[in-house]
Amino acid sequence: MTLTGRLTATPELRFSAQGVAVAAFTIVTSRRVKDQTTGEWSDADTTYWDCKAFKQLAENVCASLDKGMEVVAVGRAVQESWEDRQSGAKRSKIAVRVDAIGPSLRAATTRVEKTSGGGQGRQRYEEARRESSREGMDDPWGSGVPGTQAQAGGWDSEPPF
Repeated sequence: MTLTGRLTATPELRFSAQGVAVAAFTIVTSRRVKDQTTGEWSDADTTYWDCKAFKQLAENVCASLDKGMEVVAVGRAVQESWEDRQSGAKRSKIAVRVDAIGPSLRAATTRVEKTSGGGQGRQRYEEARRESSREGMDDPWGSGVPGTQAQAGGWDSEPPF
C-alpha cells in the first residue's frame, strides 16, 4: 500500500531487547473536497495510520522526518494482536509495516545524503541531533534533526548493547 499524508508527531526511535531499531509514527491521510453550495474546502475520509519501520530505515526516519511533514510511505498492512492488561480482553488493529518512506516534494525540497550501512545511521543521527540542539528547530523543514521524546525524559533511546 502507498500512503501520502502528514506525520502527526515526530517519529519515536526505540530499540528492541535484541538491539533492533524500531521507529513508530502515525501518518494522517485525507482528501480535500469543495462544498459546491458554499465554495468552502474541507477534509474528508480522514484516516490515522499507525506505522512502524525497522533497522536502518527506522534510524533514517528519525534522523530525517519531523511532525507535520508531508510524506509518501510504501508498506504493507499487518494485523497486530495483544491482550489488554487491564481487562484481559483480546485486542487487534491494522497497522502499516513501512518498507520505504520519504518526504513529499509536492510543496518542499530536500537534499538526499546516502548513508553507509552497518549502524552508522545511529551515529549520524546522534551527531545531527546534537548539532540541531545548538541551532534550534524553529523550521520543521530545516536540515536539522528534531529533538526526541528521550530528551524530554521519556523512554531510553540508547541501544541495550
